[in-house]
Amino acid sequence: MSKTPATELTYPFSTVPAPGEVVDVAPGLKWIRMPMPMSLNHINLWAIDDGDGWAIVDTGLRTPETTAAWCQLFPGALGNRPVTRVFVTHMHPDHIGMAGWITRKFGCRLWMTRLEYLTSRMLAADTGREAPEDGVNFYRRAGWSEAALENYRARFGSFGKHMYTMPDSFRRLCDGERFMIGAHEWRVVVGTGHSPEHACLYCPELQLLISGDQVLPRISSNVSVHPTEPDADPVADWMESLAKIKREVPNDVLVLPAHNEPFRNLHDRLDNLARDQERTLDRLREALKSPRRVIDLFEALFVRKIGTDPLQLYLATGETLACLRYLIGRDETVAQEDASGIAWYRLAS
Repeated sequence: MSKTPATELTYPFSTVPAPGEVVDVAPGLKWIRMPMPMSLNHINLWAIDDGDGWAIVDTGLRTPETTAAWCQLFPGALGNRPVTRVFVTHMHPDHIGMAGWITRKFGCRLWMTRLEYLTSRMLAADTGREAPEDGVNFYRRAGWSEAALENYRARFGSFGKHMYTMPDSFRRLCDGERFMIGAHEWRVVVGTGHSPEHACLYCPELQLLISGDQVLPRISSNVSVHPTEPDADPVADWMESLAKIKREVPNDVLVLPAHNEPFRNLHDRLDNLARDQERTLDRLREALKSPRRVIDLFEALFVRKIGTDPLQLYLATGETLACLRYLIGRDETVAQEDASGIAWYRLAS
């Protein structure tokens, strides 16, 4: 995720909830914020009045701090009412990490799209496995050093360490599906690009959009190619999803994102994200006038210097490859491997 300007947006709330506390953002809807031990140091979660209890949207990363905050919230700000169901927008650990713990604690169902559920189960199953050669070759092809590849081997399989064991069944969410949460109807709006089948939740009556990571106000969502699907074109999916959300959700909703603060002027933000992506592609085209490896393109694409930090290197590589795959899919760019198996990219003649 990278920082992007958001000068067109308005932020109606002057305070954010501390861990274990809530801020009321609409009738029957509470804003919860959980800490994360990384540069992106928080995630926003949502509790919706569901009649007999609370429907929870996203759950936080599995950490002692998150567990302690939930244990403070349930008897405190959430009034000792049960959780009726858990909605998870997508499969990343900061969203699904505590889902297994909460659903077991309250004996309730997990609601999630099929691809997100199955993908998270697949990645969690890698816990404890050795790094596959497909993955090592994928990052070697991008130009990673031997030290970076060794770090990848050592860190592989960490996905499941940040989440409780998932429920063995789930209730599938489908694009366009409508259902009641408490007194209000909500509709599923699926987006792609950031994750396989990301579910946003839109309530026309309350004029709310719970956007997860699909639309963020101050940063852009990571859109990456991964070793499991090296020929994917997530940038095309991302751009199509931005246009879809603009068609299906009106501009005047209050957007409740997973990171940063609730904001208004959804369509301005969608337009800004689309323009930013086009500018990124233009910078890439300029850089590809001479052959470049993936790691050589970081300076052209990212404001911050990408050093040896494993997470930043991983994210930057995935995003760069996503942009390259977009250009390759439109016959603008070609790749050629050298004798060491490293790919060099250039503009097509």
